[in-house]
Amino acid sequence: MQDFPHNYIVSATAQSTSNVELSGAGLETIESAPPKEFGGPGDRWSPESLLVAAVADCFVLSFRAIARASKLEWESLSCSADGVLDRVERQAQFVRFDVKAERVVAAGTNEARAPRLLEKAEQVCLITNSLIAESHLEATVHVAE
Repeated sequence: MQDFPHNYIVSATAQSTSNVELSGAGLETIESAPPKEFGGPGDRWSPESLLVAAVADCFVLSFRAIARASKLEWESLSCSADGVLDRVERQAQFVRFDVKAERVVAAGTNEARAPRLLEKAEQVCLITNSLIAESHLEATVHVAE
């Protein structure tokens, strides 16, 4: 890992009626648009959906790093996140993120460690740690057959 601080630079460009093009050095350009809830088409990534995706993505990558450091074998992890946007003091903001994680471990794996490592991944996720909204984890562990 590189020394801190890290800088992440992205660009957003658009014409008056076009989708927004998001780009960054070495990254594939993606298009975004407002979500249906704000009058958009609902068929593109939006800033809101990208933020919620960042929560889910960061959780999975945090778990991967913790499992590797703990020498824990695992087969798969599925994660979904639900971001709740509401009005707080007349301003729209995300007030909650509900993260649901399902992990499959190999037979013979120490199942007692599974929930602890999932909880640790929630605690160290830098995306949720950077947000003012609450974050809640619902974790399920399955043993592969």
